[in-house]
Amino acid sequence: MASEMQFFYAFERQYGTPHPFFYACRLNEALKIANNESKFVFLYLHSNENPLTDLFCKRTLCAELVVQFLDANFVPLGAFANKDEGADLVASLQVSSFPFCAVIAPASDGNILVLQQMEGPVSAEALMEILHRTLDEQGSAFNAMRSEEERTRRENQQLRQEQDAAYLESLREDKEKEQQQKRASGKLTGASGKGPSPVGHRVKETTKTPETNRTSSSEISNLITKIMIRLPNGERVRCSFPTTNTIRSIYNYIDSLNIPGMGSYQILTNFPKRFYGYEQLGMTLRDAGFHPSATLFVEQLPNST
Repeated sequence: MASEMQFFYAFERQYGTPHPFFYACRLNEALKIANNESKFVFLYLHSNENPLTDLFCKRTLCAELVVQFLDANFVPLGAFANKDEGADLVASLQVSSFPFCAVIAPASDGNILVLQQMEGPVSAEALMEILHRTLDEQGSAFNAMRSEEERTRRENQQLRQEQDAAYLESLREDKEKEQQQKRASGKLTGASGKGPSPVGHRVKETTKTPETNRTSSSEISNLITKIMIRLPNGERVRCSFPTTNTIRSIYNYIDSLNIPGMGSYQILTNFPKRFYGYEQLGMTLRDAGFHPSATLFVEQLPNST
């Protein structure tokens, strides 16, 4: 039996019902449940060795009002303090005394956010007051943070879609140019095939030209990178550079646009987020990973006007 289930049954066997409905899962799973239900995790670490544990469990955790409040507003999670994940949490949270409870929220970077930490015995009334205050103080801030994260997620998704669309548009333009070159090469071949036989040797040489042209255009395509630049005002501009050009070329191009009020700025990519400033001016576009295409963003620096 998993240690999570062992804790649930051991707690119920020792203290009976009612008691908080401790989820039989690990902390990361409880955080996912809490995130989906817009709740916090109430974590209880149980120490059989502490003489205050029994009294706390009987009079505080198993008090009917506490049980109802925890089950309605939190995702309760319990663990033994001396084994498995419980022991890891004791170490990571630097627990110094028991009974130990904490209110935990999921963080966007995959870590945990400890909103409230309680060490030592507290009465049912005191615990309820702490939990109410935590919800009042942290609930609105947490919901605002989640809304901001959701907004950022939607913006990032839109940016990815725009980048994909720009890349597909670049591929379409390349394909269209290639087809135009093939049509032009076909016309040249037809024209070369006409004429008197005395210049047959010359015709033979000319018929090799389309193949040479195709090779050259392919080589040229491999040497050109297409850049889409998103300006601070939301406007997008497109340009092309040889892959051997440096990042300085992009800065020179942006400067040539004479954008009003631009001031000092830097360019960056969004996925992954990487800045290209003074130290990278000599880097070639190919070395920067901008070939065959890239989407760049212009960010004004704080001292700009």
